[in-house]
Amino acid sequence: MARLLKITAAILMGMGFAFVWGWFTAGAAEITQSTEGMSQLNLFQAVILGMVQGLTEFLPISSTAHLKVIPVALGWGDPGVTFTAVIQLGSIAAVLWYFWADLSQITTGMIQALRKSDYQSNDLRMALGIGLGTIPIVFFGLLIKVFIPDLDNSPLRSMTAIAIASIVMALLLALAEKMGNQQRSFEELNVKDGVLMGFAQALALIPGVSRSGSTITAGLFINLERATAARFSFLLGIPAITLAGLVELKGVFEQGVAGNELLAFVVGTISSALFSYLAIAWLIRYLQQKDTWVFVWYRLAFGLAILGGIFFGKL
Repeated sequence: MARLLKITAAILMGMGFAFVWGWFTAGAAEITQSTEGMSQLNLFQAVILGMVQGLTEFLPISSTAHLKVIPVALGWGDPGVTFTAVIQLGSIAAVLWYFWADLSQITTGMIQALRKSDYQSNDLRMALGIGLGTIPIVFFGLLIKVFIPDLDNSPLRSMTAIAIASIVMALLLALAEKMGNQQRSFEELNVKDGVLMGFAQALALIPGVSRSGSTITAGLFINLERATAARFSFLLGIPAITLAGLVELKGVFEQGVAGNELLAFVVGTISSALFSYLAIAWLIRYLQQKDTWVFVWYRLAFGLAILGGIFFGKL
């Protein structure tokens, strides 16, 4: 555990150093549109962005925010919503890999419960919680697609919005740590918990909020154990992340991409899968023994660093 903590701390410090270095060397980087960002990506950048996606998708610090801020700070431009969504498929592959036994148990148990009309089955309740909890993010995601078609250039993806979201979510996570008693186990989860965490998950449509951050925060507010909140957060995220990735992937193939762009997608997705698996394994172990205050302080520092970059004209 100590070794894992040191490795993760080193990675986060490295990401922070890269952000600060880019801030002082890149100057006022212009934010490019989604298609432009994709065409500029080389394989090294795809690997790094895949690593950022993997490490931040499941840690409660917002992958969307880091995938926008870090490349812009380094002068690479904004990779855009499409690249961000597609490499999330690596994260979904990792979570499926890690939780395959749980998913098999839930699916098998749900089918058996329906055949026996056993509506008190834990597996059935879990499946219903995940299914119903997915509806809010799908519903509000479709609304955004309709009313904000140019999401890449909307105020929701601005640096200021990301900074504010990061700071607000840090404060909410801190409040959840203080108010929750962290006593309810995974076996005590019910459909209502899935719905409540599902609405919290929908907040992640706002860049900077963090899907895992919002759901883990909600889990703490409803008194779940920290590791249980994280575990259910990851299971709940499977349909949402998969749908987002597949929709954007379909759009990429419909628009057509050059060979080098497609290779960047593949490399970024593989990198995302590897680092996502490491992040999942580490976070569950970490939260079995530790609290979430390290993420509270990180998110506060991250949000304030963005505001500082905006104030000094570097972002």
